Order: sequence, then structure tokens, then C-alpha cells
Amino acid sequence: MRKKICAFILRMFGWSAILKVDIPQKCVLCVAPHTSNWDLILGELMYSAIGGVGKVNFLIKKEWLRFPFNLVIAPMGGVAVDRSKKTSLVDQISAEFSKRDSLRVAITPEGTRKANANWRRGFYYIAQQAQVPILLTYFDYKKKVAGIERIFVPTGDVEKDMREIKEYFSQFSGKYPENFAI
Repeated sequence: MRKKICAFILRMFGWSAILKVDIPQKCVLCVAPHTSNWDLILGELMYSAIGGVGKVNFLIKKEWLRFPFNLVIAPMGGVAVDRSKKTSLVDQISAEFSKRDSLRVAITPEGTRKANANWRRGFYYIAQQAQVPILLTYFDYKKKVAGIERIFVPTGDVEKDMREIKEYFSQFSGKYPENFAI
């Protein structure tokens, strides 16, 4: 029922959702372009509309998990990130994969909604360390399509892999295209 409702809502706004790969029990979803807070809502709708099973957790600034936002963000799967602490988030999230039967974590590599060509690589290192695939997940506001069409497995050559990942996302347009930098 949820799948049908979310697909209907997307269609009402002229959007469609595409899934061309199987979603594994454990994976990192690399989500781009990320230029608007609406991406979170769109991502939730898209994941449900394609029939995604289970919750997708996502990393978000700890400030978003304060009252009253925590009442919405936490149940949606928000995981607080305190960027002032110098703890290894990669190690923490990677360890969670070994403790659970199922874990899907969505991460925006830009790390901000502003233009940033220096993408953070945490999503890559988490996937590599946890030995899970990366699902390249996109929003294309120009075409009004959101989807998951490609699974990427880190090779260990981070420079080459990041170029390939960025090249893949270069075909999509964020809500604010000027805020998306490759």
C-alpha cells in the first residue's frame, strides 16, 4: 500500500521513480546531486515507490536531530553526525555493517547543498571497509526522475573510482543546478 501511495504522490508532482538493480540487504547509497533539503523527502518517496524494503538510514548534521526536527528526522532513519568530534565515522559505520543482518546507509558525497567539487570519500571508504556495494542513487530535477540504476563495487583505486562515480552523476541535474559541482 505504501508503495502505491508514494508512487501516486510522485506522479502527482510529475515525477517517476526507476529501479534497475536489486537492492542488497547491506549497501551504501551514494546520493547525488544534493542541492536542496527537498532531496530527503524526494528520496524517501522514491525509495518507497520503487518498493524498497526496510529502512534506509542517512547521515545528517546533529543539529537536525534537535527538537522539534528530531520527531520527524529520527524515525525516518536519521543518524546524527557531530562534525566537531574527531572520531572516525568511517570506522563507526563500517562496524555497524558487521553487527547487523541488514543495513542501508544513504550518504551525499558533496557533504553540503552548496557547490563542492571536492566530494567527501567517506561513503567510498565505508563501503570498501565493510565490503558492501555502493548503489549510485540520483535525483534529476530537470527530467523529474529519481532512481537507482547502477551498483558500483570499489576497486581500491579511489582516484579512478571517484572519477568514474562523478562522471556517472554528471548527467543529472539538481534542484539548484548551480549548486552541483563535479
